[in-house]
Amino acid sequence: MRIRHRSAALLTALALAALTGCGAHVAEDGKGAGKGDSATASGSGHYPVTIENCGTKTTYDKAPRRVVTNDVGIADIMFALGLEDHMAGYVMPEYRGKLDAVAWKDAYGKVPWLSKKAITKELALDAKADLVFAGWNYGFGEDSGVTPASLKKLGIGSYVLTESCRNGADGDQGTARGVMPPLDALYTDLRTLGKIFDVEDRAEALIAKYRKQVADAQAGAPEDGARPTVFLYDGGQDKPMTSGRFAGPHDIITKAGGDHVMKDLKDSWTTVGWETVVERDPDVIVINDYGTPTAEQKKAFLKSYAPLKNVSAVKNDRIFVMDYADLVESPRNPAAVTALSGYLRGVREH
Repeated sequence: MRIRHRSAALLTALALAALTGCGAHVAEDGKGAGKGDSATASGSGHYPVTIENCGTKTTYDKAPRRVVTNDVGIADIMFALGLEDHMAGYVMPEYRGKLDAVAWKDAYGKVPWLSKKAITKELALDAKADLVFAGWNYGFGEDSGVTPASLKKLGIGSYVLTESCRNGADGDQGTARGVMPPLDALYTDLRTLGKIFDVEDRAEALIAKYRKQVADAQAGAPEDGARPTVFLYDGGQDKPMTSGRFAGPHDIITKAGGDHVMKDLKDSWTTVGWETVVERDPDVIVINDYGTPTAEQKKAFLKSYAPLKNVSAVKNDRIFVMDYADLVESPRNPAAVTALSGYLRGVREH
């Protein structure tokens, strides 16, 4: 979407409106900005609250009321917490995520679908957003100009998906992502958002539910030496896009009883060389299914690509398809562990 030129007066007015409704400010030296009258104004003693997100501390004097999210997993998090009444809308390509079977399907129908393209500063302003919940490479990026810093200049707050926090592992650029195990990132976001929106009990109940779901799927998983090795294939023909140790598939594979062959990559979603895949010879390949090429087209490529013909997963046709929304950070991750656990159990038995 190309940003249209607007008058400076209109942009300033919209930015001031967003700033007024935000109720958030970056804490100085990690300290809150002081209670003032905000706790009384909020009608409870919960506010102000100070949270830390990707190393930045922010104090909220009240819950944001007009949140705009980018991508399916991020909208899922808000909906799982029951926060649809705090949302101005969501941005999501149409192919990202199947919505018909999720517990929060009604919320997707209730909250406006603002764009099926990429989030923009103009879109956030038009929605009168007081908070944008996105992530690095999940809407935030210097190339697009949509960053927490650029939104702050417009009076709009930001919350960064924890899976996407930058870790600086690739040198001065600092664009490598991931600072904790992927499921811990999900639990961290649920807990932190619970604090921001004063739904901490709801967040803790979800975390307990998801932990039990994962533990149940893990029961009976083999020791490390007996685990089938698994490669996550997102796409790409010259170089495959895959998951490192900080993206959702790492924990999904590991908790499901597999051995993630790219666990040494200190990044979330990144590319590798095909020679590395061949060398590590995975027993199973998991395909990330979204958009085009389709999962069937990806599978056909893997089976026809000559360098892979002797890779165990290809030779034995052990290729398992999972949906995009199951693999990015999302409340769907625990169910994904269960699904992959069942498939890997069948691989081990044969």
